[in-house]
Amino acid sequence: MHPRVVLGMAGQRVAEAELARRGMTIVARNARTRFGEIDLVCRDRAGYVFVEVKTRRAGSFVAAAEAVDRRKLERIARLALGWLALRGEREARWRVVVAALTIGRSGTRVELLEATP
Repeated sequence: MHPRVVLGMAGQRVAEAELARRGMTIVARNARTRFGEIDLVCRDRAGYVFVEVKTRRAGSFVAAAEAVDRRKLERIARLALGWLALRGEREARWRVVVAALTIGRSGTRVELLEATP
């Protein structure tokens, strides 16, 4: 397996643990639609949370949080709307969160950033 894939999988597991710690329930992992994939679908008291996980090593050229631009957020929002429609939940409350993980010598820092597509 390619090292980037391993890093991404590890990052997703850390993100899942942090989301659960903050009271979210994981509904789906790597939710595939015919138009793309959503890393994590969660639920909390406010509704659905569609999570894009970005993992970077400390000192990377582009920080994890900066790796998700407006175009990517808009794509995630379209995927989220499609995912909800397939389940008959078009009216459900939802939001997009970027889980930005930075892996350094002293551990992994997790930032959950509310995103506006």
